[in-house]
Amino acid sequence: MPKIIVDGKEVECRDRIPVLQAVLEAGWDVPHYCYHPGLSIVASCRLCLMEMKMPNPKTKALEWAPRLMPSCQTPIKDGMEVRFDSDKVRDNQKHCMEYFLLNHPLDCPVCDQAGECYLQDYSLKFGESTSRMVEAKNKNPKKDVGSKTLLYQDRCVMCSRCVRFCNEVAGTGELAIVNRGSRAEIDVFPGVPLENRLQGNVVDICPVGSLLDKDFLMDQRVWFLRGGDSICPLCATGCAVRVDQNNGTVYRVKPRYNPGVNDWWMCDDGRFGWKYAHDEKRLNRLMVRRGMEVDSPDWSALPGIVRVRLDSLARSTDGGKIAVLLSPFMACEEAWMLASFVRSIAPQSTLAMGPVPYEGEDDTFPKGSSNGSAVKFRVLAEKCPNRRGIEMILASLGGHRATFDEFVKKAGEGAFAGAWIVGGYPKPWVTKELESALGKIETLFAQDLFPSALTDAATIVMPSCSWAERAGTFINAQDKVQPFEAAIAPIEGCQSDGQYLHAIWGGQGLYQAAKVREAMAKAMPAFASVHVPPAMPEHAH
Repeated sequence: MPKIIVDGKEVECRDRIPVLQAVLEAGWDVPHYCYHPGLSIVASCRLCLMEMKMPNPKTKALEWAPRLMPSCQTPIKDGMEVRFDSDKVRDNQKHCMEYFLLNHPLDCPVCDQAGECYLQDYSLKFGESTSRMVEAKNKNPKKDVGSKTLLYQDRCVMCSRCVRFCNEVAGTGELAIVNRGSRAEIDVFPGVPLENRLQGNVVDICPVGSLLDKDFLMDQRVWFLRGGDSICPLCATGCAVRVDQNNGTVYRVKPRYNPGVNDWWMCDDGRFGWKYAHDEKRLNRLMVRRGMEVDSPDWSALPGIVRVRLDSLARSTDGGKIAVLLSPFMACEEAWMLASFVRSIAPQSTLAMGPVPYEGEDDTFPKGSSNGSAVKFRVLAEKCPNRRGIEMILASLGGHRATFDEFVKKAGEGAFAGAWIVGGYPKPWVTKELESALGKIETLFAQDLFPSALTDAATIVMPSCSWAERAGTFINAQDKVQPFEAAIAPIEGCQSDGQYLHAIWGGQGLYQAAKVREAMAKAMPAFASVHVPPAMPEHAH
């Protein structure tokens, strides 16, 4: 690996990266607006300029060059020496910050970006405490540039990240810089609003409060939010995301850096599709039907009730008339605990997986790209997070297995005296064929998010939790085993699926996904190591 000298210290860095990226990864806090590792380099903000030693044309000796160089545009070279800790560099940073603040409104108290704005932070760290501006600031109007995005033009520092994103990643090119010099501004082409499926990313990469998410606008101050690492559950890509919540309410979902899966981006389907987690129609109590009576016992009684009912069914049918329908929205640990528990009571039971939802065709970005290296982001038509994980568990446990259609057909023929059916889909999923077959099942255990024909027919109804309230692993379309943590506690009246399945399975104490994975790894080595994306450098953005 090449080594460079930064402010007198030797730094080992990755090959073929810019000096700015190398020093950010080494822990330096170098200000920058226009540079983003996922976009082309324009070196327009001039904040990251550095001093660099170059050969003197006359003596050939290495000397500090008379002019500053953009560190974002200078590739590293083994042995090169640069410095950021110098009067010349600091003067440049102060002058740049003064320029950026000439016309920028000081509306931090009402700006949605306050608390995570790099204009605020850099002004404090690298700028001046006073302004020499005596003229009135230019005022530019707000612009409604898309169905989900607002543009506050007067806060813009013209870094052009949003323009490059639309050109290079989305490939839709809705945004452009119009006019020049002090009149330059971001705008959409007439009649072509910002409407691509990745538009939320332009808000993420805006370093100031210029581009804002309408969905999050004025909802929360960011310093009240707490983030939880998770995996998007709404398609098989498995984007790494951060769930921002306050007091148990999710306010926004943002992408986490995950090279090779979603890099720095996520689609709007996942960004805005989590609202079902707070749907008022969600099931929120455990229900047990005894004839016409409906009881709501304590959760601690559930393992005993389930075991008694399944033991009775297994004795009366030799276990061959019991079935479990797992859901592709379950975490691997949840599915494995449930299937293992039922198989421990009824080894002849049938295991199956519920329907896998698809919507349209796979969508690739940039637009116009096809399979191959040119594709930078892919929104998959397969709208569930864990089909591959459930298939792996079914294959591992062996025995009687069935497809969803076979399960429904057998159930309709009265082949199952008892069945445990898991839903957890964010949209209605019970088919008419399944609804018709439910009446032929004598004892029905239903585990789902919302009321449906399934829960109406069930003997025991266990409310499921949304993915934000659960922990476990999903296996994505690339066969990466990706863990996720619960971002919020279950709603009142509910337990997380992992917790009550852990108790039913026979586990002691609180459910811990990592402990269950250790047990799973004995039969399925893929769970011995999980894919955890690297952390972004502290000062990168």
